[in-house]
Amino acid sequence: MKTNDWKARLGVMYSTNPDFTYDTGEAEEEPTLPKEKQALRVSLDKRNRGGKTVTLITGFRGAEQDLAALGKLLKTRCGVGGSAKEGTILLQGDLRAGVLEILRKEGYAKSRIL
Repeated sequence: MKTNDWKARLGVMYSTNPDFTYDTGEAEEEPTLPKEKQALRVSLDKRNRGGKTVTLITGFRGAEQDLAALGKLLKTRCGVGGSAKEGTILLQGDLRAGVLEILRKEGYAKSRIL
């Protein structure tokens, strides 16, 4: 956010406190853990998906940008569609063994299949 975004501060009253900082309401993202410390879990899911099978990669801790980058890497290497949001990567189809192999080659040593 720009520091001089006056439209975002329209509802703020004037403050005489020299230490006042405007709260935008946005939560800070936690820093991304190193690859060696990420404990990713690879699982298979069929619930609420119209009978379609998807591979779920859960347990990612870090920024949404890094999650999106990992999701894109997995989707391109596996040649499938999917999405990455809220700490979870979803890939279409049963790709557990292939995803685990890719994750281990990339340095995610604590990855495992559930």
